[in-house]
Amino acid sequence: MPGLTLGDTIPDLEADSTHGIIKLYDIIDDSWAIIFSHPGDFTPVCTTELGKMAAYAKEFEKRGVKLVGLSCDDVQSHKEWIKDIEAYTPGCKVTYPILADPNREIIKQLNMVDPDEKDSSGNQLPSRALHIVGPDKKVKLSFLYPASTGRNMDEVVRVLESLQKAGKHKVATPANWKPGDPVVISPTVSNEQAKEMFPQGFETADLPSMKDYLRFTKV
Repeated sequence: MPGLTLGDTIPDLEADSTHGIIKLYDIIDDSWAIIFSHPGDFTPVCTTELGKMAAYAKEFEKRGVKLVGLSCDDVQSHKEWIKDIEAYTPGCKVTYPILADPNREIIKQLNMVDPDEKDSSGNQLPSRALHIVGPDKKVKLSFLYPASTGRNMDEVVRVLESLQKAGKHKVATPANWKPGDPVVISPTVSNEQAKEMFPQGFETADLPSMKDYLRFTKV
């Protein structure tokens, strides 16, 4: 499924993993999920990232999110690598599955191929990609980083909360929003509807256009 992007349904892949043979839909079930790929085992940035994913696992669990890692090495390599990950991030256990993709088939289906990164045999490697997937199995957000840049887990938590709030309420999150900050009410919601939907009240920005489209509330 090349070109997998926002709104697309992820395929129900079956693959070997550090938790045995798994099917993606069985893992996700009715939950949110974060599927994240890494260029390779025993590499520096990836080791720090998987450690941080383990460190933030409880934060994701509180938000009802399943984690699924992916690297193109085999399961035995993954299991040996986990020892390094846990040693580098003391007190954190890698409890999420890491899929094996030695034939580079899964990264193609999930649109996680880095066209410029190849191993010593000339095989394509995964990009540093991350998909946030909703309970409907559709891609809600994607990050795509080069191999040289590690991801910020606070940003992953931030955008996840934004997506979940938007899905539950008719709101969006403004620039530089952080969990706990006010959100903006969707323009499709009238002021009369907003009074019913947000009994806690809302504030409307005073703009030169005199249009009352920029309304802030807390949810």
